[in-house]
Amino acid sequence: MYAAAGTGVCLKPETAWSYQVVVLDAALRQTRAVSVPGLPNRARVSASGRMVSWTTFVGGDSYTSSGFSTRTGILDARTGATVASLEEFGITRDGRGYRNPDVNYWGVTFTADDNRFYATMSTGGKRYLVRGDLAARTVETLKENVECPSLSPDGTRLAFKEAVDADPAKGWRLSVLDLASMRVTPTAETRSVDDQAAWLDNGRLAYTLRRDDGQPDVWGVPADGSGTPTLVIPGAESPSPLT
Repeated sequence: MYAAAGTGVCLKPETAWSYQVVVLDAALRQTRAVSVPGLPNRARVSASGRMVSWTTFVGGDSYTSSGFSTRTGILDARTGATVASLEEFGITRDGRGYRNPDVNYWGVTFTADDNRFYATMSTGGKRYLVRGDLAARTVETLKENVECPSLSPDGTRLAFKEAVDADPAKGWRLSVLDLASMRVTPTAETRSVDDQAAWLDNGRLAYTLRRDDGQPDVWGVPADGSGTPTLVIPGAESPSPLT
């Protein structure tokens, strides 16, 4: 789950075989629910509390070369308008229009205007950072090997997981991308972080790591590459900093 500005989102079982995206208000009352296919993976709320996104793992897409397939959707919690899948959007890759049935998306993070967003797009065995426009129903690629982006509160940087040697089988390095210069700074966390990190503030990240027995812990590390990782909340996951 995730929460911001009085809006929460939770991906929960609907039946033994299906799940729901449930939108909650500040008192944890359900305000909207959307049935979704697949197994819950990611969820985000925009800083204003208006926009909600989710990602699920789904099966049955034999064309995918990555070994898995995803569905990523977006809901306007104010109006109820829903994008069931980002695969409906037009794509510009490296400055040219692009279409391919193997396209998958995951890990949405919203900008302050509640229209633009960043996400991961995979196709052709590669993973790209894309910038999307909800109103225009389009995305454009910005950089390779950027997964699960998370926009800083000041809107200038993206925390993300960077596949070691561009190979997810080797694990991920938690890193930060400066959007003005496109310079990447690895954090001091050298363990593999398979998570969409959250910003505790403009200088510090929080993320989940699992112990050998599978139990989660929330860890924190400075975003500028300095310092050392510290345990923030034992036995927890899906951190959502609320102010």
